[in-house]
Amino acid sequence: MNEVDVYVHAATRANTRRSYTSAVRHFEEEWGGFLPASADSIARYLARHAELLSIATLRQRLAALSRWHQDHGFADPTKAPLVRQTMKGIQTVHPPQTRQAVPLQIGQLSHAVTWLDHAIGTQGAVARLRHTRDKALLLLGFWRGFRSDELIRLETQDVELVPAQGMTCFLPRTKGDRQAAGRCFKVPALSRLCPVAAYTAWKDLSGIEEGPVFRGIDQWGRIRVHGLHVNSVTPLLRSIFERAGLLSADSFSSHSLRRGFANWANDNGWDVKSLMEYVGWRDVKSALRYIDGADAFGRQRIERAFSADDQAS
Repeated sequence: MNEVDVYVHAATRANTRRSYTSAVRHFEEEWGGFLPASADSIARYLARHAELLSIATLRQRLAALSRWHQDHGFADPTKAPLVRQTMKGIQTVHPPQTRQAVPLQIGQLSHAVTWLDHAIGTQGAVARLRHTRDKALLLLGFWRGFRSDELIRLETQDVELVPAQGMTCFLPRTKGDRQAAGRCFKVPALSRLCPVAAYTAWKDLSGIEEGPVFRGIDQWGRIRVHGLHVNSVTPLLRSIFERAGLLSADSFSSHSLRRGFANWANDNGWDVKSLMEYVGWRDVKSALRYIDGADAFGRQRIERAFSADDQAS
């Protein structure tokens, strides 16, 4: 790999490369398509999978096929009118249903942390190690509104403690960081449910000085070199919530931390601009998708209107 190839390779995230490779493989090997492809074959591929795959997955498949053609010097068939119209028709016939993660409420967070603290103080060394890690991941994920991939990519050498104030976490790349400039997130030290104290306890207990902050731990208590896999975060959180006794633990996901914090901030008077700056959203629509109104079903407003009508009559 020459110098140019090194930088071209670095311009695309590893997860994106893997998902694109998988999408191209699916088109060729599982469906039997040929590359380079024609607009007609891609339209037939979309139609064949319209009822099997989500709109988001179909868009990802198109992006992967588009990239393959560009990288190999061929005209991009995914931009053809036939493909665009096919995709538009699929969206009309099979409109996507937005599924949002259940937000973790502050009371549920407190309950889970109380259980973890009890487990840390009463269980064996290996369990103590795991629970200390889990507490740090849970509190940092909530109070910073981190995505699961951001949590598992956070490295110890990029975390700096600021005495009596908090700590800073630098992420070289985030989802909305198109220029790959990186971003520094400030994490506050709190009087309770403190993410800084939880991180410090995990760092001191684990002895990790560099590399991924959150790692797997085997049955003998050996901490792995590599970070947790992004797909392991949701099962890990559900396991914590189930053992802590939270109802419907399986309804939570890693996004529950981000949505939970956004709703907590909204309920406590944060304006949208401040919330966007804190979490890192670049547009209002992204922020509003994470916030539930205080009267989400409109019940309170309608009942108030009924009361006003009754008084008037």
